Amino acid sequence: MSELDIIWRLGLALVLSSVIGLEREIEQKSAGLRTYTLVGVGAAVFMLVSIYGFSASLGTHVVLDPSRVAAQIVSGIGFIGGGIIFVRRDTVRGLTTAAGVWVTAGVGMACGGDLPLIAIATTVIYMVVAFVYPFLVRVLPRSRYAPSELRVVYVDGQGLLREALAECAQRGFSISDLEVKHERDGAHDGDPRHVTVALEIRGQGSVSELASELNELEGVVGVYAGDADELGY
Repeated sequence: MSELDIIWRLGLALVLSSVIGLEREIEQKSAGLRTYTLVGVGAAVFMLVSIYGFSASLGTHVVLDPSRVAAQIVSGIGFIGGGIIFVRRDTVRGLTTAAGVWVTAGVGMACGGDLPLIAIATTVIYMVVAFVYPFLVRVLPRSRYAPSELRVVYVDGQGLLREALAECAQRGFSISDLEVKHERDGAHDGDPRHVTVALEIRGQGSVSELASELNELEGVVGVYAGDADELGY
């Protein structure tokens, strides 16, 4: 079999891994379109080399096991995933991104191993998990220990952070982390300075209602709420 007969597998890996990476790129994650595409295509290349690259060396006393390279791909992707995952205090971030990279490697391996239907089906499953499951997660009952994140943008110097913390406590939320993300001056001279603060909260109340209430405070520019992983990984 010539290389031209199997080059289509690289093209399939390119398309499918790009589809997965595009979803991550739209979400503005650290591992985006280029990372996912390279992982998928690279896994396909390793599979092709494993299956066809050593055919000239086969003989009576030479036996090759292509599955050994597949096992090494899985191990190697683990290092990439480990670099994506990080821990801040008691919160783990990057798990979904690392899992996506791992699945993309599997898609590339399926393309290189001449299993196009498996590769396509896996990509479809990934997209279902990425776009449909978040809606299912939102309707599930929340644990009081599950973290959520609020990003509050407000005008500096008016004591709004104290009011925001009091509102969280009044609605039954505890603050497990607080971080000033950045400060910026107004777009024009004389404009008030804005401060963005990230609050990691835990509780069984409605985060969206809390965000709406905070947004009504005078001096608050905007409030962004969501799962801690959604805003951070």
